[in-house]
Amino acid sequence: MNKDDLIKFEKEMVQLWEAAKIPYPIHFSGGNEDQLIEIFKEVKKGDHIFSTHRSHYHYLLAGGSPESLKKFILEGDSMHVFDKELNFITSAIVAGCPTIAAGVALALKRKGSDKHVWCFVGDGAEDEGHFYEAVRYVDGKDLPCTFILEDNNRSVETSKKERYGESEIPWPKCVKKYVYDPTFPHVATGKWIDFSGQKSGGSSF
Repeated sequence: MNKDDLIKFEKEMVQLWEAAKIPYPIHFSGGNEDQLIEIFKEVKKGDHIFSTHRSHYHYLLAGGSPESLKKFILEGDSMHVFDKELNFITSAIVAGCPTIAAGVALALKRKGSDKHVWCFVGDGAEDEGHFYEAVRYVDGKDLPCTFILEDNNRSVETSKKERYGESEIPWPKCVKKYVYDPTFPHVATGKWIDFSGQKSGGSSF
């Protein structure tokens, strides 16, 4: 699955939504193809992947088939993509997966497994205590878990500066963060949001 494949899939989903073929809330990916492709070069077969409400690219890069993902989306499960064979789990709850990911990582370490846990979150999770606690536990116990913090400067329709001013958390090494400008609006619910004036930053990858 290359960058063009990812973009092609997401554009098809956008067209289906605009044609009212997807009558459900759906969160589009886009604008972070290069970063995710690099990240998934480190993901090995059998690793555990925890995703978010915006899971399309994660699932495809984890080895999920476009056909299976399209079926999930058309059935209203864009935010609830699960695949046991790929150890792929999502949660539509903000910071819903970090503590579960930490628990899986603890179990893997106790078993002496060489598998790793990858937990994707958005910048909205930075506001959540569940994320902070999971990060601190993984860092303190040196667990095989990496949190990927995808920063598009939006929690629903609110920028980080509006939410908590200039504050930035110096996350430990188990957190990898990148900043990107989203191709599509934050969420497709009938209202398009203009991100043209959004500030973009760099990446730790």
